[in-house]
Amino acid sequence: MLLRCLTRWIGAVLLLALPIAVQAQTLPAPAGNPILELSGNVKNTTDGKVAKFDLAALEALGKKTIRTQTKWTEGTITFEGVLMRDLLKHVGASGTEITAVALNDYKVKIPTADFDKFDVILAYRRDGRAMPVRDKGPLWIMYPFDDNPSLKTDLYFARCAWQLKAIEIR
Repeated sequence: MLLRCLTRWIGAVLLLALPIAVQAQTLPAPAGNPILELSGNVKNTTDGKVAKFDLAALEALGKKTIRTQTKWTEGTITFEGVLMRDLLKHVGASGTEITAVALNDYKVKIPTADFDKFDVILAYRRDGRAMPVRDKGPLWIMYPFDDNPSLKTDLYFARCAWQLKAIEIR
């Protein structure tokens, strides 16, 4: 009797775990130079450990445009990029926080709730052009400041990591 119950319990656990294992996908490796790496709690990876993206792969995820002023630029700028919530969904991210890491090793923690609440993008174009490293590129986390004036605080400005190279999901 005990063996039969144990067998059923193990079978039920395996059935519950099966959809999780089946959902994980291998993403195509970037054809060009990778400019972004996502690690941590990601199910869909390019090599079994992390998800790497080149510019073309990020562009293929969709484009959202934000027109906003920032404290680092003059006038209203048009930023184009993928919505952060769409990027995290694409890699099968689970967690409540990301750590954005810049080329100069600047790190900032951002709650993933921001990406559901606001149309935060991972910008890959500024005024229609790719952003060079010397001008805060190639990637810049951008909040829609002009659409949500309550975002114009030091807290949200600090979350706008530029020269982004990696995202860790926890």
